[in-house]
Amino acid sequence: MRITLRRLIASWMVLLTLAAATFAQAAEKEHILGPGDMIKVSVYQNADLTLETRISELGQISFPLIGTVTVGGLSVPAAEQKIAKALRDGGFVLKPQVNVSLLQVRSAQISILGQVGKPGRYPIETVNSKVSEMIAAAGGVVPGAADVVTVVGTRNGKQVKFDIDLPAILQSGKTELDAVVVNGDILYVDRAPMVYIYGEVQRPGAFRLERGMTVMQALAQGGGLTQRGTERGVRIHRRDPNGAISIIQPKMNDMVERDDVIYIRESVF
Repeated sequence: MRITLRRLIASWMVLLTLAAATFAQAAEKEHILGPGDMIKVSVYQNADLTLETRISELGQISFPLIGTVTVGGLSVPAAEQKIAKALRDGGFVLKPQVNVSLLQVRSAQISILGQVGKPGRYPIETVNSKVSEMIAAAGGVVPGAADVVTVVGTRNGKQVKFDIDLPAILQSGKTELDAVVVNGDILYVDRAPMVYIYGEVQRPGAFRLERGMTVMQALAQGGGLTQRGTERGVRIHRRDPNGAISIIQPKMNDMVERDDVIYIRESVF
């Protein structure tokens, strides 16, 4: 009997924990109404009170019968309760059932910077807009841009910074990696990582570092070795996080890293 009671208590604790987590997640995603948001207000069995309107710069709307109502700074449920109370207190509707639908979000904005077609500030016009959608709204990434979008913002009251892999989302279909943007986010697209090749190669210069690029592939970008070049003479100058430069004698299948400088010596024979 004691074992059964303990199991029952444990089960209830698990359910309460899951319920609390679900509630916290929902509360985090709950939109706060603000100036520019487009909403639809309807009252059950009162079709003449249906209204589609945009919230003013003062956070207000003008609603039939009750006049000006300040809804800016309120969640959708709180706005519903406020309008319902005004209708009830004014004696206009006995038991009002008010529904507020968010049609367009313009009070929330993000900044998109870096290597995109049209950098600037953009409104989050639909709830749960994703990073890839906002990058598309900014004209997409330009030639020479990196594949990764860096997101800086606030989640759960804490500053966060994370990267979004666009090719994984758009080419590999991993849509679960596409994060939802929130008000105040900064999206930054850096320049593509580069690798630098000089010495005994056909076309020395700076080249885009492709994913998983090996030393052999990097040398191919430079047109291959000259007749005087030798694989044994390949050296990589690589800077560590502290700024110190080390010289590496790589194998042809070793991976190249961002900002590596590859030098090919002349053969002594």
